Amino acid sequence: MYKLKVISSTVRPGRKGPVVAAWILEVARAHGNFEVELLDLGEINLPMMNEAKHPSMKQYEHAHTKDWSAKIDEADAFIFVTAEYDYNYPAPLRNALEYLVHEWGYKPAGIVSYGGVSAGTRAANSLKADLASFKTVALPEAVNFPFFTESINEQGELVANEISKAASKKMLDELLKWTKGLKAMREDK
Repeated sequence: MYKLKVISSTVRPGRKGPVVAAWILEVARAHGNFEVELLDLGEINLPMMNEAKHPSMKQYEHAHTKDWSAKIDEADAFIFVTAEYDYNYPAPLRNALEYLVHEWGYKPAGIVSYGGVSAGTRAANSLKADLASFKTVALPEAVNFPFFTESINEQGELVANEISKAASKKMLDELLKWTKGLKAMREDK
């Protein structure tokens, strides 16, 4: 079974990222082809990059970096759950990406974005461009929630419509294909 890491990117008090992440986490588990783990940046709480040596050297000094490296290194695929802040994805996600280099490489990524009228798509597009520099393949198939708070019920759970459910299935199906192919590339190093 392939290891899929769902990375929730928001850290601020009152954030809704964990609600969206919990939804896609369950959808991914139900898909049945992945061993799924949530990596919540709000709980992981990485400080601003504080390693003395460039991450390409993989000579990490701090335990938090070594732990983060191990989690990302063991992954076969990712789903990034991102809000849109000022037309971009949250700074803690950029920081988490920049802690590492090699660990991200030759792995596929789906993106679940949420926001207001744009549904977080500007953040998703910016994230896709940045993932390319880490040799992470961001899929065109994605899930986007416009006016996402309208999809959160009184119990604090995200209730997806049929369009979002279909989009998540398509994204996970494609993620599986790319995971298989890119795993072969990683093993061919």
